[in-house]
Amino acid sequence: MPRSGPSAADTPLLRVSRPVSACSRCRAAKIKCDGKLPACTACEKSGRAGECSSANDQFAKGKERSYVASLESRVEKLEKRLAYARLRKASVAMHDNDDPVEAPDRKDSLATIRAAIHGKAARRREAADVNELVSDFGFLSVNATTRDFETSTSNMTFARLVLAATNNEGVPKSQPFQLPSRPAAMALVQFYLDNVFALFPVFSETALFNALDAVYQENGRPVTDFEHWLLYMVLAIGANGQSRSSKDAYYADGVLWVGRALRYADRVLMPGYVSQIQALLLLVQYSMLDPAHFDSWQLIGFACRAVVDLGFHQDPPKEQVSDKNTLELRRKIFYCVYSLDRMVHARSFSFTDDSTSVTFPQAPATVTATTSTGNPVQGPHSMETALLLFQLRQLQSSWYQELFQSSRDPLQNSSTYIWQMCQEMREWSESFPDSLPLAFKDFFDLELLYSYVYCLAPSCRVQAPSAHGKTLIFEYSIAYMQKIFPISRDPINTAFYTYHDALRVYFIGGQFLAVLGDNQDQLLNGITQFPVAVAGSPPPPPLPSNAGMDSIDRSINCITHIKETLKTFGHRWDDSQALLTNFELQAAPLSAALLRRKHHIDDFSRNSHSPPNYMPQPSFDAVGNIIADDWSNMGSGYVHTNVLSGGSGTGQHGV
Repeated sequence: MPRSGPSAADTPLLRVSRPVSACSRCRAAKIKCDGKLPACTACEKSGRAGECSSANDQFAKGKERSYVASLESRVEKLEKRLAYARLRKASVAMHDNDDPVEAPDRKDSLATIRAAIHGKAARRREAADVNELVSDFGFLSVNATTRDFETSTSNMTFARLVLAATNNEGVPKSQPFQLPSRPAAMALVQFYLDNVFALFPVFSETALFNALDAVYQENGRPVTDFEHWLLYMVLAIGANGQSRSSKDAYYADGVLWVGRALRYADRVLMPGYVSQIQALLLLVQYSMLDPAHFDSWQLIGFACRAVVDLGFHQDPPKEQVSDKNTLELRRKIFYCVYSLDRMVHARSFSFTDDSTSVTFPQAPATVTATTSTGNPVQGPHSMETALLLFQLRQLQSSWYQELFQSSRDPLQNSSTYIWQMCQEMREWSESFPDSLPLAFKDFFDLELLYSYVYCLAPSCRVQAPSAHGKTLIFEYSIAYMQKIFPISRDPINTAFYTYHDALRVYFIGGQFLAVLGDNQDQLLNGITQFPVAVAGSPPPPPLPSNAGMDSIDRSINCITHIKETLKTFGHRWDDSQALLTNFELQAAPLSAALLRRKHHIDDFSRNSHSPPNYMPQPSFDAVGNIIADDWSNMGSGYVHTNVLSGGSGTGQHGV
C-alpha cells in the first residue's frame, strides 16, 4: 500500500539554529538578524521581505548562506525525482499486474489507455534525450591543455581518447621481453637520427641519449615515463623504417616496441605539457610507417590542436623569453607539426598561415655531444635538412591555400600566379648546400616534382590548366616516376619514405592518366605550345631534359613504374595494394591505346622509305587506332616534333 500524505522526507525542515551572517539590511542597520528563511523577522515586520538578501540570493560574505541555498536546490531536485519515480511506479503497476481480473469497466480502460500514452511519450522523450546526448559528442571540443583527465577520478584519459580515435587495428599487448643488446639499440637509434630526426628535430639528441643510458644502466637513476616513451618509440620507428614487408622481423620488432611504449601513454600524453606534443609527433611518425594500426591524419590533427592550445603557433614576446634554447626547441616543435600538417593530400589544414607567426629556428653551432657516462656520440645533426623542409612546406602551404582553400572564384591571371609559385620553389631547390647528403637531395627533388604537378593540376580556382601546363604535368609526372621507382626497389631505406609516398604515387598516376587521356596527340607527338613571354612576368617552369623524346615509350614505362612502385609498397602496406587495384582499372584502356599506337608507328617506320627525321606523324583516335584519311592526306605546312628518333627539332613538309 502506498503511503498517503507527504512524509517527513518529502518536506524536510530547513531551519538555521544560529544565524551565521546577517542579511544586508540588518547589517546596514546594525540590528540583530535571526537568519529566518526565506526572509528574516526584521525584514518581514518592515514589509521588505522581498528585499531580504536571503530572498534574492544576495548573500553576505562567506559561503554559509550559499550552502543553505545549495541544500534547498538539492531538495527541490530530489522532490522532482521522487515525483517522477512515483509516477513511473504507478504506470508500471498498471501494465505489469499479473493478477487475473474481471473485465475492466470503462473508467479503468480509459485510465489504462492514458497510462500507455503517457508511457510511450516518456519513452520518446528518453530516446530523444539519448540521441541529443550522442549527437553532442560530434561537437565535443577537446581542450588539449586541460589537466582534468585524472585516472583517480575517471576511467577516461586524454591518451585513451586519442588512441580510441586513431586506432585502425589494436596493437598487440607487449609480451615480456628483454632489451636488445646496446649496440643493436644504438644502430636503431642512429638510423632514426640519420633519416627521421634530420627532418623532424622534435627533441634534443641529448635527451634521447640520456634516456638510452637511463634504461640500460643497472641500479641507475629512476627512468621517467617520457624517457621510456621516447626510447621505445625511437626504436619502433627505427625498426619499422627499415622494414621491406609487413611480414619481416623489422616490422614485428616495430610493433613490439610501440606496444611497449603504449604502456606509458596515459601519463605521457597528459595534456598541457610540451612533452605531450613531442610524444604525439613520435606517434605520428610511427603511424606514417604503420597505417594498419594508426590513422596518421587524426594524430596530426591532435598534435596541431595541442600546439595551438599551448600557443606555440605564435612566438612569445621578447620580454617573456627567458631561455634561448627553450625558445629554439619551441620553434622546432611548431615547424615539425607544421610540416606534417602541410603534406598536401587533398585535406584542409588545421590552422591557416595568417594565424601563425613563428620565426624559423636557427642552426646550432657544431658541438660534440656526450652521454651522461661521458661517452662521445655522433652528432648533433645539422639543422640544414630540416630548415629546407620547413621552407618548402611554407611555399607549398601558400599556393595550396590560395588554389584549394581560399574560395571557388576563378583566379585572375592564373598562369602568372602559378608560374610565380613554381619559380619560388625552383629557387628553393637551387639553394641546396653542397653538404646535403645524396639521399636527401633525391628526397627533395621528389618533393619539388610532386609540388609542380600538384600546383599545375586542376584546382578550385583554376578549373583547367593551360596547354603548356598540361605538357608540364605530363613531363613532371614521368620525371617523378623515373626517380621514385628505383628508390622504392632499393633494399636499403634512405631518407624517410612512408605510406604517404604511396599516396603520392597514386596521385601522380591519376594526374598522368587524366592529362594524357584528353591530350594524346598533343603530348605524344611532342607538340608544345610555349606561352608568350610577358615583360615583368615570371617564366614558366623548365621542361625536363628528355622532354618530347620517345613520348610513347616513356608513357608506357611511366604506367609500368606506377604499377610496380605501388606493388612494391604493397608488400609493406596493405592499403597500397588497394591503390594498385584501382590504378590498374583506370589505366587499362589508356595502356591498350598506347600499345596500339606504338605497334602502328613501328609498322610505318619499317615500311616507310623516308628518313625517320622527316617522317610525318599519323593521327590516332582515342583508342590508339590511326585515322587513315589524316595520315594519307596530310597537307602542307604540318609542323611536328619528331618522336621516333628521339629528336627535339621540328620539321616542315609539303612546302
